[in-house]
Amino acid sequence: KRLGLPERIFLPVIRPGQILGETTEAIRDETGMKLPVAAVCGHDTGSAVLAIPMERGERCAYISCGTWSLLGVELDAPRTDDAAYAIEYTNEGGFGGTIRFLKNIMGLWIYQEVKRELEKGTGSIDYAVLDAEVAAAPAFARFIDPDAAAFFEKGNMIGKIRDYCTATGQSAPETRGEIFRCVLESLAMKYRYAVEQLEAMLGYALPVIRVVGGGCKDKLLMDYTARATGRRVLAGPVEATAIGNICAQLIATGEVADVWQARSLVSASFGVEDYTVSDRAEWDEQYRRFLNLIEKKTEE
Repeated sequence: KRLGLPERIFLPVIRPGQILGETTEAIRDETGMKLPVAAVCGHDTGSAVLAIPMERGERCAYISCGTWSLLGVELDAPRTDDAAYAIEYTNEGGFGGTIRFLKNIMGLWIYQEVKRELEKGTGSIDYAVLDAEVAAAPAFARFIDPDAAAFFEKGNMIGKIRDYCTATGQSAPETRGEIFRCVLESLAMKYRYAVEQLEAMLGYALPVIRVVGGGCKDKLLMDYTARATGRRVLAGPVEATAIGNICAQLIATGEVADVWQARSLVSASFGVEDYTVSDRAEWDEQYRRFLNLIEKKTEE
């Protein structure tokens, strides 16, 4: 209305959890089942957030961690002020009228691209082998900004990482372990940067980070995230998108009362790994170095 567009050109808004009808006759003939069809969250992140096993009233940030990392909080109403705009957070509609207030951070895309590039010459590389090489590589030798424009495009990712390090006065990584450690440490530091911006804007602390999605399986990244942020990291479930889809259907059909009962069911049904660390003084010191690096690049 504010834009003067005719309402007749828009279809009705369908809310997640709304019953749309029943299975078609063709499906009934094939399966023998007559079932209600429910609308679920219209985006994979929406379903994943529905499946985060947070408790009612819990103040936590979440990360839907995969190729991208979607980091944010669940709010009752959108934030459209200048402060939200300045730190590049956006509002997305969630289940039950909630708001996914989040931002996109480059996730494991860089890691995946490096692995893909290496495997062209060596064949498949086991993740356990890479984890051992990362653990053996020197800590905090160099950082990148995972959200730098150079890393968005596929191809020559190892060269791009080395070029970034050289351009910022750091030594370029040489070994596989050095490259992957640089990526994982930098990503964990970027999570801290985003969470601290979010806390400053919201005006309250977020002592817990709940992580869902495939990135949960990267135990080194989860450990680094806990150390970098100084927050308790609770990782799981991995298949949060599929689980959230099921939760929406259970609520829609009345099998589950509401979001909170669904999340309680998720918590009781799937394992969550707790990453709580205390020895992290060096991470604080190195974060200041990371902060100087990305802020200097932003100014340039």
